[in-house]
Amino acid sequence: MGGIADYSGALVLQMPVAEACHAAVQVTHGSADPHISVVSLSADQASRAPSFTCPTCALYPEGQPLSYEEACTLFKVPEGKGVSSSAAVEVAVMQALLAACGQGQGQVPGRQLALLCQRVENLVVGAPCGIMDQMASALGEEGALLALLCQPAEVQGCVALPSHLSVQFSTWLEPSLPESMTGQQFLALHGAHVDPVTRVLPEVRYAVRQPAAHPVHEHHRVRLFRQLLQAAPSQEQGLLLGELMLQSHASYSACGLGSHGTDSQFSTWLEPSLPESMTGQQFLALHGAHVDPVTRVLPEVRYAVRQPAAHPVHEHHRVRLFRQLLQAAPSQEQGLLLGELMLQSHASYSACGLGSHGTDRLVEMVVEHISAARASGRMPLLFGAKITGGGSGGTVCILGSSGSEAEDAVQDIVSRYQRHLGLATPTKLFKGSSMGASTFGCLAVKLQ
Repeated sequence: MGGIADYSGALVLQMPVAEACHAAVQVTHGSADPHISVVSLSADQASRAPSFTCPTCALYPEGQPLSYEEACTLFKVPEGKGVSSSAAVEVAVMQALLAACGQGQGQVPGRQLALLCQRVENLVVGAPCGIMDQMASALGEEGALLALLCQPAEVQGCVALPSHLSVQFSTWLEPSLPESMTGQQFLALHGAHVDPVTRVLPEVRYAVRQPAAHPVHEHHRVRLFRQLLQAAPSQEQGLLLGELMLQSHASYSACGLGSHGTDSQFSTWLEPSLPESMTGQQFLALHGAHVDPVTRVLPEVRYAVRQPAAHPVHEHHRVRLFRQLLQAAPSQEQGLLLGELMLQSHASYSACGLGSHGTDRLVEMVVEHISAARASGRMPLLFGAKITGGGSGGTVCILGSSGSEAEDAVQDIVSRYQRHLGLATPTKLFKGSSMGASTFGCLAVKLQ
């Protein structure tokens, strides 16, 4: 939970997957031409060369050249699918390099290790990224979600995944409502009004989208409120309950039923004032130099503004709720609410233009499973799903009950998905968790 919001400093929750990257470094002393050779054992599966070599001075031109000659990576993390494959490589290789130069287990704290790897991705690779993937790869714990406030990279411990829940991952190679309509338009579309105590007046323009959305979101807020009341007492519990009340008030006021000037929430006073988009030229004219050292504002590009700005604010709140719910008493309602938060997170991520058809369809199929179970009076085996990240395709994380029945339900969805798209290559399905690199440590191998 919290994908892409990490770049804005939000709270995130991330658990290491079972797939891992292992890196080995061989040191050669006294080389007249110090260089580094990187060999990827699975590179031939990605249509690229399996190795490359360059002088170490090219990697650090202003410092002393390193003396490492060979680094080998054994890589099982799906590449380019949004499950932190680049961070896994960075952390594994960085830890091996540090150990090879005498900075072994514990000498470089896991947080510092992750920050160094982020610098590699930002400054060497040239890819802007937040810190959550590197932190999870370095400091994650098996079967638990690492809580991280991304600015200033503050680790807030780990939250165990309850034993009655499980997560699985699958990779892949409601119609919109009008803002408003007149009574005449409504009657033409839907005929007679079914409420016996109200009338639809043809000449009146009625708000539609917000009044229709309010009871749906309010129902979800009330379910969260009830579940949080049953959690262990804490300051965070009170803050989250209060936040739900403020959201309820903002939604009520947005229906035109509240008084003005009483709510200071982002969604009430700031979000509506943001433009949907603006060009880079407009931004630079208004705000001058861009403060992020690893990205550039291109004057000719039109950038989305409102949704990308809103996503980390709302995602920060969702992740706080998610963490608190994980610590509540185990129940079916707990799983359903956690799943709903994942679905909301997925919708917000996709609204930023970062989703994909394939991952959206997998999430839709999980929602169809939930709806079918409820329609037949059964408890669903799966509770929710969300994209973990994009890349060259994407990966969907699916939350469900523990046990073989939920695993079979996921396998059924993946099989139907493959048949629907006519995929020749099987969709990768994986599960489980593992420890972070700092816990795993390093092994020294001496050749006789």
